[in-house]
Amino acid sequence: MNQVSMPQTSEISASELKQRLDQGEDIQIIDVREADEVAVARIPNAVHIPLGQVIARMDEIDPTRETVVHCKMGGRSARAIEALKRSGYTGNLLNLAGGITAWSNDVDPSVPKY
Repeated sequence: MNQVSMPQTSEISASELKQRLDQGEDIQIIDVREADEVAVARIPNAVHIPLGQVIARMDEIDPTRETVVHCKMGGRSARAIEALKRSGYTGNLLNLAGGITAWSNDVDPSVPKY
């Protein structure tokens, strides 16, 4: 993984996230896409906090739990993670590599692509 542009952002693959959820790990998932996107496709149990609200609603994200942030492809979630870190969020944040598109491709083909 070449992460030269954003070395401080850790990533998790869709397959790894699914495996860890299946093992019962307590991972909170934050979806930073817009409401119309969430209406089309979603990862079960994800909490919807649009990118534009992520700082104002930071207190809804439990810093004691590992947190995976996702969007459609991974760009907005990376920006959300950077913004949270700059705002003093102390919890462990992982970016879902490839976003919900990777989830649909690698984990659950029933999740629509858009």
